[in-house]
Amino acid sequence: MPPGTAGILDTRSLTTSHRRLAALLRPGLRVLDVGCGTGAITRGIAEAVGPSGRAVGVDVNANLIARAVDLRGAAEGEPSQKNPKIDLPGKAEPGQPRSLSFVVADADALPFSAVFDVVTAARVLQWLRDPRRALASMAAATRPGGRVLVLDYNHEKIAWVPEPPQTAQAFYHAFLRWRTDAGMDNAIADHLVGLAVAVGLEDVTVTPQPEHVGRGDADFASRAGIWADVAASRGHQMVADGAVTESLRSRAEHDYRRWVRDDARSQTMYLVAVEGVRPM
Repeated sequence: MPPGTAGILDTRSLTTSHRRLAALLRPGLRVLDVGCGTGAITRGIAEAVGPSGRAVGVDVNANLIARAVDLRGAAEGEPSQKNPKIDLPGKAEPGQPRSLSFVVADADALPFSAVFDVVTAARVLQWLRDPRRALASMAAATRPGGRVLVLDYNHEKIAWVPEPPQTAQAFYHAFLRWRTDAGMDNAIADHLVGLAVAVGLEDVTVTPQPEHVGRGDADFASRAGIWADVAASRGHQMVADGAVTESLRSRAEHDYRRWVRDDARSQTMYLVAVEGVRPM
C-alpha cells in the first residue's frame, strides 16, 4: 500500500460504505471481514453484532492491521497491541467484552474453516490477480448455510457530470491500463456472479449499490475527490512503474481538485453487492 492509502480507508464506515452488509447484520452473528484495511468497516460490524457476536478483520498488510489494532485500542480506552491474541470464532462466550479482533492473513489462504455466519470482502477482489481463489477461500471459512458477500466496482462504468479535465481523464485511463497490466479486472463487478457460482455458492443474488454523490451533499468534496486522492497515493506507484509521468500525475491531481471545487456536479461509481450461500 502506498503512503496515503490508509487515510482513504479510514473514511469508510459500515453504514455508508457497505450498505448491503449493514442490512444483513444482527446481534450474535460471527463475521469475517476480508481485506479489512484499517478496520473502519470492521468496527461497525462489531457494533452491529454486539458482545454476543464476533467480528474478525483480516488483511495481508501488517501495517494496516497494526493501525486497525491501534484504533481499536483507542476506541476501547485500552493500550494498543501490535500482535494481539486472536480468539477464533466459536470460542467467544456470550457477553464477552472484546468482540473485535484483527489478524494478518492472506485472502487466498484464510486460517479459518467453516466457522463464520457471514464472510465479506468490500472493494478487495478488484485488487487480486486470482479473485476466484480468494472467493473459494472465503467460502471455505463460511459455515454451511452461511453467507458470502462481496462488494466491488466496474471501473469502466464511472460517470462524471460534467467530464473532468483531460489531464484527469488521461490519468484515470492510465490507472485502468496499469491495473490491467498487473492482472487485475477493472470490470469485476459484472463478473462476480460467475465467480460465486464457480466456487459452489448457491442462491446467488445481486444488489446494486451505486456510489452517487452530488454537489450539495455534505461529503461531496471528499467523495468526489477520490481520484485526486488516488493520484496522490497510487499515482506515485504508477510513476515508479512507468505507467504515467510525474508531470501528468501531479497535473492531474491539481486539475481534478480544482474541477471538484469549481465545476463538478456529480459522480457515480458502478458498484454491486453479490452474495451466495454455502451449501449445507
